Amino acid sequence: MTRNPQDLKRYTPRERVNHWTIAVCFILLTLSGLSFFHPSMWPLTDIFGGGVWTRILHPYIGLVLTVAFALFFLRLRKHNEMKPIDWEWMKKAKGLMTGDAHGMPAQERYNGGQKILFWSLSACLLVMLLSGICIWRAWFNLPVVLVRLAAVLHAAAGAVMIGIVIGHIYLSIWTKGTIRAMVSGTVTRAWAKQHHALWYETMTGGRP
Repeated sequence: MTRNPQDLKRYTPRERVNHWTIAVCFILLTLSGLSFFHPSMWPLTDIFGGGVWTRILHPYIGLVLTVAFALFFLRLRKHNEMKPIDWEWMKKAKGLMTGDAHGMPAQERYNGGQKILFWSLSACLLVMLLSGICIWRAWFNLPVVLVRLAAVLHAAAGAVMIGIVIGHIYLSIWTKGTIRAMVSGTVTRAWAKQHHALWYETMTGGRP
C-alpha cells in the first residue's frame, strides 16, 4: 500500500522491532506461564517441546523481554512523563468510550491513558523480574518461604499484565490508524491532529 509522503513518522524501524520483540516474548511467556498455572493448561507445554523445555525456556525468554523492555523504557520514558494535561485527559476519558470527544485536552506524543499503561507495565515487569529471579531455582537457592511468596507475586503481576495488554490490544484496534503506526511507522496528519494535537504541532510546526 502506497503511503502519502506527507504522513508523519511515528516510530523508527528500531522502535518497531523493539516493540514486536516485546510482543512476541510476552505471548510466549503468557503461554508457558499459563501451562504452569493449572493442570488443564499443561498441554500448552507442547508448543515448547514438553514440560522440561518449557521450564528451561520460560525464564530465558523472560530475560529477553526484560532487556527489550528496558531499551524501550529508556527510549520513551521522557515522552511518558505525566503532566497536568494528562490528568485532565484521564478525567474526561470516559467520554471517549461513548463517542464524545468534545472538550478533550490536546495531547503530546502519548495521551494520559497510554502513559498510565507505560508505567503500569514497567512496574509489573519489575515485580515479575525480581520475583522470577527468586523462583529460578536453577541459579538461586533461596528459602522456601521466600520462593513461595515470590511465586504468588509473580502470578499476580502476570495476571495484571495480561489484563493490561488485552486492553492495550483492544484500544489499538478500536482507535483506527493506531496499529498502522507500529507496522509501517507512520500515521496520517489527520490522525495525529485528532489524537495527539500537541505532537502534531511539534512535528509540523502547526502547518496543515
